[in-house]
Amino acid sequence: MGQKVHPHGFRLGYIYDWKAKWFAGRAYPQLLREDLTIRRTISDMLPDAGISSVEIERNANLVTVAVYTARPGIVIGRGGQRVDELRSALEAATGRKIRVNINEIRIPEIDAALVARAVADQIERRISHRRAIKQAISRSMQRGAQGIKIKVAGRLGGSDMSRRDQGMEGRVPLHTLKADIDYGTAEARTTLGRIGVKVWVYKGDRIPEVAASVKSRLASKERGAAAEPPSEGGQQPVKEAAEPVMSQAKGANKAEEDTEQQSRPKAEAEEDAAT
Repeated sequence: MGQKVHPHGFRLGYIYDWKAKWFAGRAYPQLLREDLTIRRTISDMLPDAGISSVEIERNANLVTVAVYTARPGIVIGRGGQRVDELRSALEAATGRKIRVNINEIRIPEIDAALVARAVADQIERRISHRRAIKQAISRSMQRGAQGIKIKVAGRLGGSDMSRRDQGMEGRVPLHTLKADIDYGTAEARTTLGRIGVKVWVYKGDRIPEVAASVKSRLASKERGAAAEPPSEGGQQPVKEAAEPVMSQAKGANKAEEDTEQQSRPKAEAEEDAAT
């Protein structure tokens, strides 16, 4: 009870995928160290590029690095100069052949890492943390987020003792596996110490691909069953069996009408004789 779970790790394999895709046996520590070196090099060379995340995928002789940024022009540079510099720096740091892909973040206001970095930058410029939190929440909700929660902790406002503060709007269902919750952190380096910022952004529910495929198969089966003609043991024999019963009932009604018509003249003749 009371233990915190990383929102991304909690949903791995269900609606999220790994940010580093590779497998290793005894060489695991070396490859993990290379991943950390790649991420550190990118953040050091592009501190103002608005980088949200870095995904790494390893093949036999090639390492593919995907950089997600809100400012792709800064990362690419004039004529792709900065990309070439970044690639050469990564290859020198790791000793492997590296391919760099740049992906643009269309709506940075609902990206948790970028929101946390924006709040931390405002705190570094000595803007009130409450004002920074309120502005970030309002911008995220206006751009389509269904819920957002921001927490800050540290020597807020220059106080002698550290404290915590938070702001929230909408709903953030942390225990719902299908909920698409983006999580990001940042640190504000102030003269009085570091202030930590955590951000949770709820973007709606995601239906896993496995469940969607199962639903599509069931729907196709139902459509196929509806299109098939009724079998011999289905509704057709019941209808055929019901027709003789209806004909027998019609014959019985007709016989009763005939007997009534025959009995009427006899009854009328007896009444005339009596009169």
